[in-house]
Amino acid sequence: MTVLSPSDPAAQGVDASGVLAFLDALEAAPGIEPHSLMIVRHGRLVASGWWAPYTPGRPQLLYSLSKSFTGTAAALAEAEGLLDFDAPVLSYFPEFEADITDPRSRAMLVRHVASMASGHERETVEEAYARDPAEPVRGFLLLPPDRDPGTVFAYNQPTTYTLAAIVQRVTGLPLSEYLRPRLLDPLGIGKVVWRHDHTGRELGFSGLYAPTDAVARLGQLYLSDGVWEGERLLPQGWAARASRPHIPTAGAMGDGGWDDWNQGYGHQFWISRHGYRGDGAYGQFCLVLPEQDAVIAATAETTERMQEYLNLVWKHLLPAFGPEPLPGREAADAELRERLDRLALPPAPGRPAPPERAEEW
Repeated sequence: MTVLSPSDPAAQGVDASGVLAFLDALEAAPGIEPHSLMIVRHGRLVASGWWAPYTPGRPQLLYSLSKSFTGTAAALAEAEGLLDFDAPVLSYFPEFEADITDPRSRAMLVRHVASMASGHERETVEEAYARDPAEPVRGFLLLPPDRDPGTVFAYNQPTTYTLAAIVQRVTGLPLSEYLRPRLLDPLGIGKVVWRHDHTGRELGFSGLYAPTDAVARLGQLYLSDGVWEGERLLPQGWAARASRPHIPTAGAMGDGGWDDWNQGYGHQFWISRHGYRGDGAYGQFCLVLPEQDAVIAATAETTERMQEYLNLVWKHLLPAFGPEPLPGREAADAELRERLDRLALPPAPGRPAPPERAEEW
């Protein structure tokens, strides 16, 4: 049995009616355009669907969900003795030694950038690229942190960019090439593409194009403490380490009910009200639910309604995960399969013909 081999939902204790209710609510929610959904329970794929024109093999930009792959690369580099989470960031860039004089910048450790705790109180990506367009890591380190590293959270792209730069420096490979034999190939993930900047580095904080299946497989790997089909791919205990809160995040997203962004941040994973997740702008999710032994991978397009998406997951999908198989649910399972097979986005509304061409229409 392959880890993501399919199963009827009821056989894995998943109530298909809950999944159908989620689909109903998701498609009725204003401002959310769903693109894909995969639900894995007990290591078996119990539901998957793509809203046409999206398809299973289509790579999608994961935005900040890319960060969870970057954090995984850092864990692998640490396990190979190439990277030390307790080492100063500056120690990996000795050529900047004379330039970086601020004591807080010099005190910044790898684990601080891995947990968005550099000491800055704001997003600094534009400042970092502007300060040193040729070398954004130097530009970032030239921005004095507002507080001591490790004491404050700020969602700040240059922290992950710097972590990715360290991994690429110590391994001598782009992130995607480093991950290929260690993670992507063992998980059965095909071609991925990762955007790079003018330095030639893959961004790390965003830019990864991969199909939804890749997201589901990464989530299942973390749910299994780094073991895939009997083979350990990640260091033992890394999943727990990456998914515990290293820095509090309450209030980091401002007011407005961002409950699942107020639970803390791990190593390139958010802690959720239930389990933990990697997520990306506009609704890209890798939800890992240890208590339910489940993974939900999803992609979407939404602007300010990512919390609403998660609210729908907690309302409809979470109660659908039962403790035992559900006998006599063949009809509900069949209804869900049929629904998933015919998912499609509504056609885009047309525009009226120009007056001079009205007769042609």
